[in-house]
Amino acid sequence: MQNNTILLAQLNPIVADIEYNYNKALECIKQAQKKDIKLVAFPEMFLLGYPPMDIIERYPLIVEENIKYLEKLSLECKDISVLIGFCEFNKEKCGRKYFNSVAYINNTKIEKIMRKSLLPTYSEFSESRYFQAADFISKDRIINFNSLHAGIIICEEGWNDFDFFKKPLYKIDPVETLIKEQKPDFLINLSASPTRTKKEQLLNNMLSHCAKKYSLPILYVNQSGSTDCITFSGTSRAYDKNGNLIARAKSFEEDFFEVNIFNNTQNRIEPLPKGLEKTLNSQKEFSLDYEPDLERTYLTIISAIKDYFKKNGFKRAVLGLSGGLDSSACAVLLTDALGKENVTGVSMPSKITSSQSKNDAKELAHNLGINFFEIPIKDMADASSNTFNKVFDEIQNTWGEFRYKAPLTFDNIQARSRAMILWGISNEFSSTLPIATSDKSELYMGYATINGDMSGGFAPICDVTKTKLFALARWMNENRKTKNAIPEAILTKPPGAELAINPKTGKPLLAEEALMPYEFLDEVIWRLENLQQRADEMLKEVFLYEKKHLVTPEQKKLWLQKFAQRVQFAQFKWSIMPPGPIVDSRSINRAEYIQPITSKLKF
Repeated sequence: MQNNTILLAQLNPIVADIEYNYNKALECIKQAQKKDIKLVAFPEMFLLGYPPMDIIERYPLIVEENIKYLEKLSLECKDISVLIGFCEFNKEKCGRKYFNSVAYINNTKIEKIMRKSLLPTYSEFSESRYFQAADFISKDRIINFNSLHAGIIICEEGWNDFDFFKKPLYKIDPVETLIKEQKPDFLINLSASPTRTKKEQLLNNMLSHCAKKYSLPILYVNQSGSTDCITFSGTSRAYDKNGNLIARAKSFEEDFFEVNIFNNTQNRIEPLPKGLEKTLNSQKEFSLDYEPDLERTYLTIISAIKDYFKKNGFKRAVLGLSGGLDSSACAVLLTDALGKENVTGVSMPSKITSSQSKNDAKELAHNLGINFFEIPIKDMADASSNTFNKVFDEIQNTWGEFRYKAPLTFDNIQARSRAMILWGISNEFSSTLPIATSDKSELYMGYATINGDMSGGFAPICDVTKTKLFALARWMNENRKTKNAIPEAILTKPPGAELAINPKTGKPLLAEEALMPYEFLDEVIWRLENLQQRADEMLKEVFLYEKKHLVTPEQKKLWLQKFAQRVQFAQFKWSIMPPGPIVDSRSINRAEYIQPITSKLKF
């Protein structure tokens, strides 16, 4: 009796560590051979690791190495067939140097090489920068599986259905071509597709649509893990010819995932992150109900932290604990990703820091069980200010009237003093990385200090808006094993950096006093990123914040003008932000969004 099980090898490769990836692939193949599984499918570009970016341009030897390991792997594939992604040289006179290719190994022989034809160049993708788009030759995309023919699609080639997308990016649909010309019995899509807000909705609906449209089962294998700013959820799956989901692998984990498209009772359907099922048919609109996306957001950041530290040789994290939301959320995420023994929180109060903030930071560290120290920065900041003031007076005598009437010098001295302490700890103790704790809302507005709170080796929440971060913090309090790690006082007090005094109140300046209400700001960000609306268009819209608060047209216009002005001057800050995970449907992370610093926008 034939074994109709196909193994979808949902694994987590490391870019350019060919031997590591080879060993993971070999281990998976050996397990399949023991179970008499006849076909194993790996994600695209698995042997080299995805995304390779410019590393293959500068180090072509690793491309040679991945080919050698492919040949070595083929010799281990006795009585089994394997589909595996790798990088191949383009030997033609014209074009890019490489192909994004898939090898079909059958009983120790490499029988076919399939080259990717549609290369994404948008968001976090830049494949056309180093890969050559191949002609789509449908006959080369058919392999035999028992008595059936399987059609092979490589990631982006499955994302151009003319009926599903209003504006397809490419002039051909490889799926349609393959089905019309070769009439396969089912399809296998080998992918490396990152997770984003709303991505599961798009992926599920698109694959279901295509399976139903062509009355053809579809299998989809995706990699897991993270590379720098890009996180892959895994969540490999299969749909029957009616578009019904019949199998789904674990999310945000490696999975030895067996699928039988002929016997659904043998398949398993793992749950999606909690709440994500609710988003499968949701509309495109701004909402403060983040609950359906909170576990996915949490798992994305956890995966990113784990892999960034592990794959880059770091073990411990050190961060400043201000007693505010951003640093508290980062501390929880780092603790869950690295273990409490590997996280150190440092409270660094200045003369402006309130006793409440100091107590909140200490309580948070105690609740988490992380290492905690208090290092006051008053003397350090005062010494710096005294030294600088002497120099500033001399410069003013030279430059005259150019000195600011209300400079931010002392504010920034405090933030940079704290960063100096964190980097000092990193310099003194091996495998220790300082953490930047800025959130997306404040980064958009440039409300962060270069070489201060922006300084660090990794930025866990740089793509999480403030209102979503509040929701995530409450979600973590409710869903972690240790409940309520973040003190309620942190979740209820208005955010503020405690770097300056508001002359109107005599108290530390609050963030919303310097900026605008976060609920309003975050909707501006959402409308800009998802609807590409300009200020004049937003003025005509009714914001959620306006439904709960009285906002005059004049005030709304002033907030939008402030947003435009601050975003313009924040460009250079975005360019030097340390890496952090892309979470949202759209991002200002430089792995995705590139805008000239020297530019003048008419927002």
